[in-house]
Amino acid sequence: MTDTEFKYGDSKWLEQPDHISKSQIKREMLAMQELGEELLALGPALRAKVPLDDELKDALELADRLAKKREALRRHLQFIGRLMRDRDLEPIEQALALIRNTNRAATKQFHKVETWRDRLLADSDAVTAFIADYPEVDVQQLRQLIRNAKREAEKEQPPKAFRELFQLIRPLILPE
Repeated sequence: MTDTEFKYGDSKWLEQPDHISKSQIKREMLAMQELGEELLALGPALRAKVPLDDELKDALELADRLAKKREALRRHLQFIGRLMRDRDLEPIEQALALIRNTNRAATKQFHKVETWRDRLLADSDAVTAFIADYPEVDVQQLRQLIRNAKREAEKEQPPKAFRELFQLIRPLILPE
């Protein structure tokens, strides 16, 4: 080693193409911890759709039990992030992406039902359009629920018919 290499640092360190900075390592650790938090936020039914090994499943179940103990949960989430380092994350991320897209699609469909309900209450011509689009609807019940919902709104009563109208049109718009 020459005198200049010692004075300015080890030049071999600079030549390493796979050198990762401490900040980059920390960002990756936080990303894995956030992925663990996202898995924890899923309900048991959705979590079952994600390909997890037994050790990770057990860690997530323990985290569910630690939900009321903030500091313990924080430390345990760090542990889950550490477990994620040794896993192939691609299948987990693909499953989470599929779940996210499914949730977005369901929300979009839900908004479509809400939009129709609001249109039916606001515009009398919308009833005719709805019946034309969805001829299997019980027209008498539809008109009665619209009348009752408008009456409830005028009298500032609880929105019972408003909810029933939503329940009536939802299966027509969102076939299961």
